[in-house]
Amino acid sequence: MPENDSPLRTEYDFQLPHGYVDAAGTVHRQGAMRLATARDELSPLIDQRVRENPAYLGVILLSLVITRLGTVSEVHAGVVEQLFAKDLAYLQDLYRRINGLDSSHGAVACPSCGTSFALPGPASGGRLGEA
Repeated sequence: MPENDSPLRTEYDFQLPHGYVDAAGTVHRQGAMRLATARDELSPLIDQRVRENPAYLGVILLSLVITRLGTVSEVHAGVVEQLFAKDLAYLQDLYRRINGLDSSHGAVACPSCGTSFALPGPASGGRLGEA
């Protein structure tokens, strides 16, 4: 294998800012998310919950790609629904970044000092699945 080729990374560890609090009061912050597949992006579109409320698409998508969250045995839509808003936003951002959907930022430089920084574009803040 040539030096430039590295194995495809399909799973990414994360740590939630606040954490998911289960029914017993245990806080789960460590987890992992895998890359999304075409099926992950398409299958929620026939889910009745998404048809009734398109904003629910992000909840379904995250429940499909989160492979681990602390000691929670199964991460399903009900778990994702119970996340704090900051944790949900964190996971949505992670989903966009690892799946290469974060193209809404443009690099700009200050004309005075030359400092470079990222500027959010008009598509930033969109819902998951709306690439």
